Amino acid sequence: MSTPLTVQIIPLLLLLISLPCFLSTITNVHPKKQKPVNNNTTPQTNMDPFEQETLFKIMESMSSDRNWRVSNPSPCKPGSSWPGLECKTNNKDAHFHVIRLDFGSPPNPTCKQTATFPSQIFNLPYLQSAFFFHCFTHTKTSLKIASTSSSTLQQLSLRSNQALVGPIPPQISSLKSLEILTLSQNQLHGKIPVEIFSLTSLVHLDLSYNSLVGTIPSQMGNLKNLVGLDLSYNSLSGSVPATIGNLGLLQKLDLSSNALTGIVPETIEKLKLLAFLALSNNRFRGKFPKGITKLESIQYLLMDGNSMFMSLPYELGDLVKLQELRLGNSGYSGEIPQSFSRLVNLSTLSLENNRLTGEIPVGLSNLSHIYHLNLSRNMLSGVIPFNVGFLKRLGRNLDLSGNPRLCLNGSQILDGGDKIATVVNVCGSSNKNGYLNQQPFKKSDAAAASPCGFFSLSSVVITVLGIVQALF
Repeated sequence: MSTPLTVQIIPLLLLLISLPCFLSTITNVHPKKQKPVNNNTTPQTNMDPFEQETLFKIMESMSSDRNWRVSNPSPCKPGSSWPGLECKTNNKDAHFHVIRLDFGSPPNPTCKQTATFPSQIFNLPYLQSAFFFHCFTHTKTSLKIASTSSSTLQQLSLRSNQALVGPIPPQISSLKSLEILTLSQNQLHGKIPVEIFSLTSLVHLDLSYNSLVGTIPSQMGNLKNLVGLDLSYNSLSGSVPATIGNLGLLQKLDLSSNALTGIVPETIEKLKLLAFLALSNNRFRGKFPKGITKLESIQYLLMDGNSMFMSLPYELGDLVKLQELRLGNSGYSGEIPQSFSRLVNLSTLSLENNRLTGEIPVGLSNLSHIYHLNLSRNMLSGVIPFNVGFLKRLGRNLDLSGNPRLCLNGSQILDGGDKIATVVNVCGSSNKNGYLNQQPFKKSDAAAASPCGFFSLSSVVITVLGIVQALF
């Protein structure tokens, strides 16, 4: 009876032994696929294909410093980016985008002789700044901007490009984001386009050193965010528009070396923040604005080389922050106002080649910051009121020549040994022509004129016309 029981148990044991393998086979028939874990959180370093191709075309047209496609196939890749190129990612995508291009000045890419202005820069959708310094020097080119341009450009600078010719295109108004526009030291000509004054985001506008003609458009008053305006060294004519007073944030205004006429507009008194005003070498006539003293921030007032033919405004002495005052070659007459002695921060005073008469104000010798004083070629008279310390401090920066009625008394002539000149205007009796006698100056004369005799000062030189200069 034991044999049949054994026969029944053996199959059961075989079933139990094979069951794990069977279950394993069933489990692995369709294994569940798991996604690989990606621990790499580094953003992509590639560029948008269109933007990259645009960049390659710009670089190939501008510079032959290298084969740009071969040497740097990934221009914005960290660690191997091009010189003069700045890239940045944004939150919209993982691409690098060009935000700055800089040509012409090492270590940035230099420009080849056949380079012309690359209007493709306006196709770079994220470009913020573009600089071209001394780039277009051989092949004539012009500034071309598509009227449909929607550039995000904030700063555009083209300086010292003698082959950049033609007018400023009116399409420049399409660059709505511009804050800084520099088109200086080129060969641009024609009128200033009115459209440029629709760029209301402009903070700095520099069109200096070109060949621009015509008048300054009254629409300039639209640029209410403007801090600096430079239109100097052109051939602009007409008067300065009264709308200049609308530029309440203006700190620098340079209209020098043009052919501007008329009077300085009264509205200029509204420019409370103006620190630098240059109107030199124009054809202004007449009077200063009545409210000139309201320019409470003015530090530099340059108006030499005009045809003012008036007396020097006494009110200028109230501009106590003035550091530089230039009013030479302008036909001013009368005396130098005593109020100028209140300009305690003055470092430069130039009143040369006018028709000024009378004596030099004694108070000028108390201006402790002054280092340049030019009163030459006037009709000033009397004793020069400067002491030894003043003469020594200014040295060659003091020019009193061309005033034959000015003289030094003996106490001002100091012994400088062989370094001192021996011919001066010595104060004395007038001759038949009303001029002071000119005679060689001798030590014996100085000793007689000064009870203290000679003091040593080797840096003073006095010329035959009364120039007091220092030898070092």
